Amino acid sequence: MPDIGFHATAEDLRIISAALREGERPSDVIRRALRLLRREMWHDRVRAAARRSTEDLSGEH
Repeated sequence: MPDIGFHATAEDLRIISAALREGERPSDVIRRALRLLRREMWHDRVRAAARRSTEDLSGEH
C-alpha cells in the first residue's frame, strides 16, 4: 500500500500528543484511532441491522 499523506493541524497534533503512550510514535496513535474507527463502523452496521430486523418483525404482529 502506498504511503498516505497527512497534514496534521495544530489541534490534531495536540490530540496526538495527548494520546501518546510510553514508547509510542505518532503513527501508533493514528493506527489506534483507525482501529477505533473500524470498531465504530462495525457498531453502526450492527445497529442498522438490528433496526432492520426490528422493522421486519413489527409487521408480523
